[in-house]
Amino acid sequence: MRIWLEMSIFAMALLLQPLSHAADKGGNQAGEPYDEDTYGPQAPTVWVKPVKSVIFEHRVHTMDAGLDCGSCHDDLFEMSSGAAAEKDDFTMAAIYKGKYCGSCHDGSTVYNANTRCTTCHIGVRGHQRLERAQAEKGRAK
Repeated sequence: MRIWLEMSIFAMALLLQPLSHAADKGGNQAGEPYDEDTYGPQAPTVWVKPVKSVIFEHRVHTMDAGLDCGSCHDDLFEMSSGAAAEKDDFTMAAIYKGKYCGSCHDGSTVYNANTRCTTCHIGVRGHQRLERAQAEKGRAK
């Protein structure tokens, strides 16, 4: 339990700070500012379906991994925020069968969606910490 907790805290720390070493991951030039028009929304998307507290960051997929918006939109995901969660087939079973995130997270293209669960699933407490951090960040502006 302690290891899981420590890993969750570490994952949250990574999620809540800007990634200053993105160039090391091969996605952008060192020092390149984040451009939402190029890389998508900077704020993380937090889904509550298929299960609560699943986080998605455009930056990881675009700026860091070098994908463009057309890699996922509009074939895998509609461009409008939250559209996938409205679909009845937006489930973990569908993802495991290669739909949505599972199109790439298949174990061949990148890691399989049924491994490394805490990469995306931050849990209820993680979700609460994320909301608090975002609220504090908003007050600091």
